[in-house]
Amino acid sequence: MVRGATRPRYGGTLRVELREAIESADPPQSGPRMAQLNSAFNVTRWEAGRRAVFAADEYAAGGRPFLDAIDIQMARPLRERAIELGRADVVELAGAEVRRAAGTQRIWSSSPVRLLALAFGPRVDDLRIRQALALTVDRSAIRNVLLQRQGEISAALLPQWISGYAFLFPAVADIPRARALLAGVPPAARSMTLAAADRTMAERIALNARDAGLAVTVVGADAPADIRLAEVRISSSDPAPALAAIAAGLDLPAPPLATAAEDVYAAERALLETFRAIPLFHLPDLYAVGPRVRGGPGITPLGEWRFENLWLEGGRP
Repeated sequence: MVRGATRPRYGGTLRVELREAIESADPPQSGPRMAQLNSAFNVTRWEAGRRAVFAADEYAAGGRPFLDAIDIQMARPLRERAIELGRADVVELAGAEVRRAAGTQRIWSSSPVRLLALAFGPRVDDLRIRQALALTVDRSAIRNVLLQRQGEISAALLPQWISGYAFLFPAVADIPRARALLAGVPPAARSMTLAAADRTMAERIALNARDAGLAVTVVGADAPADIRLAEVRISSSDPAPALAAIAAGLDLPAPPLATAAEDVYAAERALLETFRAIPLFHLPDLYAVGPRVRGGPGITPLGEWRFENLWLEGGRP
């Protein structure tokens, strides 16, 4: 046995804090998180948007999980000492929180599986406006400051690790070119609203847009708006279905079915040339992990939960 290793043991409740709220009335049966839980655990409590509790399935196909239960608290703001004070074992992090947690906790990170993009509604029908806004966003500054260098800057819908060609779509800011595109656009048409949950990032985008002569007003995430700062999860490592799911999530036309890499590339390029969506970043799922959690990592490159093989130090023997 490796010196210092611990032997897997049964027992205990894994306490998880999520930033997002899962609002479905019933426990989801699919998705990268709940689908895997459902294969090894049985839901015993479901409070939409707030809390979910799962108990180990004694007859799970892969064998009984080591954990007795998983208690998930949703829509939790960052608790700087949630793990240190014993309130949680696994805490979902935003990019800006990683540096603060990295000094004291282990970090689980998936591959970049969340696309952050600007998606235009039908009112913004002038291609010049959409293209100009794409040229104003200073992705580097946003990543360095607001995202704390987490994730990847991208002008592609699919991340590089899936497609292999994301680098072919340049993600550069060019204010002079944006101003040139807007030269013939009436001032009234340059005013737009942007709906976003991340108001700080949206306001930074609006500030960038102002440099080119666009007036972007930030509104709440649920307000009607001309543009939304959207986040779409990538649920497949196969480029063709991943692209189709992204298009659906951003209200873009469904791309043609494709199997060859060059056909997927052509389909993505056709979607991007409309500037109906402006990709900004590909971000990973990030979790801080407490000291009593053993086994793992508890997530896959796609961000799927693999909690069935985790155990807790100090659980019942």
